[in-house]
Amino acid sequence: MSEVDRIKEEIGWLKVTFAIFVAVDVSMIGWAAQNYTSASVLLLSLITVAVAIVTIVIIVINRRAYKKINRLEDL
Repeated sequence: MSEVDRIKEEIGWLKVTFAIFVAVDVSMIGWAAQNYTSASVLLLSLITVAVAIVTIVIIVINRRAYKKINRLEDL
């Protein structure tokens, strides 16, 4: 497998993981928005931390994908 094909395959996997994490992030935000009046403070605190962590993971995946795209341009 050539390096270009390998990088394209890695970008494909990054797209899948990016989409999964975005869906999870949006779902958690939606749940918190719908249940903020009835949920406990502890649960809302945990969901806030989870949203922050997932958002950071999304940013990391996005940066990795762009680095691989730029690497493809250099080849």
